[in-house]
Amino acid sequence: MKTPLLFLTMLCAAVSFSQETIKQDSLKTVTVEGSRKGIKKSLNVTANTTLVTSKELLKAACCNLAESFETNPSIDVNFSDALTGTKQIKMLGLTSPYILITEENVPSVRGASQAYGMSFTPGTWVESIQITKGAGSVVNGFESISGQINTELIKPIGDIPLFVNAYGDSGSRFELNTHFNKKVSDKWATSLFVHGNARVAKNDMNDDGFMDNPLGKQLNVVNRWQYANPESGWVSFLNVRYMNDEKQTGQLDFDPDRDKLTTHFWGSEINTERLDFSSKVGYVFKDMPYQSIGFQNAFSNHNQQSYFGLNQYNIKQQSYYSNLIFNSIISNTMHKFATGLNFTYDKYAEFVNLADVSRIDNSVGAFFEYTFDDNDKFSYILGGRMDYHNRLGVFFTPRLHVKYNPWEKAVLRFSAGRGKRAANIFAENQNLFASSRVFSVLDTNGKIYGLDAEIAWNYGLSFTQNFMFFGMKADTTIDFYRTDFQNQAVVDVMNSPQQVLFYNLDGKSYANSLQLDFNLEIIKHLNLRTAYKYYDIATDYISGSFQRPLQAKHRFFGNVEYATHIVEKGKQWKFDFTWNWLGKQQLPNTATNPHHDRLPNFSPSFSTMNAQITRTFSSTFEIYVGGENIGNYTQHKAVLGAENPFGPTFDTSIVYAPVFGQMYYAGLRFKIK
Repeated sequence: MKTPLLFLTMLCAAVSFSQETIKQDSLKTVTVEGSRKGIKKSLNVTANTTLVTSKELLKAACCNLAESFETNPSIDVNFSDALTGTKQIKMLGLTSPYILITEENVPSVRGASQAYGMSFTPGTWVESIQITKGAGSVVNGFESISGQINTELIKPIGDIPLFVNAYGDSGSRFELNTHFNKKVSDKWATSLFVHGNARVAKNDMNDDGFMDNPLGKQLNVVNRWQYANPESGWVSFLNVRYMNDEKQTGQLDFDPDRDKLTTHFWGSEINTERLDFSSKVGYVFKDMPYQSIGFQNAFSNHNQQSYFGLNQYNIKQQSYYSNLIFNSIISNTMHKFATGLNFTYDKYAEFVNLADVSRIDNSVGAFFEYTFDDNDKFSYILGGRMDYHNRLGVFFTPRLHVKYNPWEKAVLRFSAGRGKRAANIFAENQNLFASSRVFSVLDTNGKIYGLDAEIAWNYGLSFTQNFMFFGMKADTTIDFYRTDFQNQAVVDVMNSPQQVLFYNLDGKSYANSLQLDFNLEIIKHLNLRTAYKYYDIATDYISGSFQRPLQAKHRFFGNVEYATHIVEKGKQWKFDFTWNWLGKQQLPNTATNPHHDRLPNFSPSFSTMNAQITRTFSSTFEIYVGGENIGNYTQHKAVLGAENPFGPTFDTSIVYAPVFGQMYYAGLRFKIK
């Protein structure tokens, strides 16, 4: 280890708990192509992994993690309801609870934070995002079903002394991000990230009497410390974070001091306070750089107090996560392995109106993952883990990823794996509290709210070919994935518009996902990115088999980016345009509502357009302006029963399109290097 870069690269294996091969290949890709592409897919990585760099995150407003995927066709972004402005992500057609979402390979958005947790990580904090389709690594746990999203935050040792980002938009949302960084010594560095945002005015673009976006404010602070000692082989990270988020939504005339939990006006408040602490300690053996050991710990305290009209929902989650991993080789570096133990503890104090549904979950598991890589054409990762969970019992989780390069600039991948999880049915479906629906759990014999654990198998096949098209670089990819549920906690909004039913799957539930990508460098610095996605997702409900509600069967995506040549003092123009088309979507059943509060069985198709222009004045200062939903498409009737919000037809959860119309924004970025 003769250079700090080599040292840090190897130590990532010790302190990061994703697949070692994927991480190392991703780092190689960053080194080779970092100046050219914001989204990278290596031909050498075993799993189907896309690396999203900070360059890509600057192409949109990207105020938080949930809004970081607008220019990425691998992730679908939708609004979860008509009131909170919360964006929900989907992968392979399945919602975020089926995705393992981690921050520096520690599970982060889970349990109580499923509904709003993606909005708790500001976009400016993010250094890169790794998106893996299909079942993830057994090193990271047993819950991943459709994929994994791992976020890497900016590292103190590589950060600049000062970064400032100011943002404001036509929806009266304002943000300020400041990063302070200091190198304390040749081995220690620290960063302080401070984020604040607020929405200060009420907006009702569709004149239904309800705010389209909530009033709110958030304070988010994190202090990071990094230690790196190339001579000794030790590296460590310490993180402390505090976050306070407050939202108020509902009717324009709602005053929480006067109207809370009354029928004067309908309103809602969602207040969340969160404290996180995490640590990583890693050691690379000085005489054996292929061998490392890492120990990772994380504690979080998440407290949400909320009400939706007359419905009250309060949840407090205290969690502890620990992971010990050892990496080494068998005989030579063609044969690598990772093994270790992890422990998870979750204490929930959860109250749904007057019902106490509190519980304690804990699990302990051991894993082993073997990687074969001939450094030429063929590699595979075979892993398995055995876990004991106090509610799910003892179970085995197998995972397999295979990569083959059949010819030059081509890669064929296959993956298969099993996932198991406890569905937090109330935390994951909070949007349904903002309705007149009655919550009913039909099964009572299971150990999670009366339900059994969710179990699913995921299989996937992917092929990528890079080539020259009339002298320009191009690539095309075809992905097909299928998820089969052995059991599922069915969320049934197809039986009645006055109910939401929860029960164990009795029949079939599956998700087929087909994606075709074509990317082309039209001319130097002008890039085209396109994708078509087809989803066949169906579930057997007690009232029949239906396509998954609020999921478009057909989607088209297009993105064009152009950057001028960098001239004197770093001056440059950057242009970005994104177009999304969504086909018709199955809507929840409203057939028994009065005529004026009925919706058709399927939504109309529609498209949205986003654009941004960035002017870089120097290597330290730039401004940007942009617009979202430039075509001003909005859902015709986003709030059912708006004229009688305490009546039997009130529902804000049936949202298939934007509620807020055109939104324009501007901002600046300033750096001291």
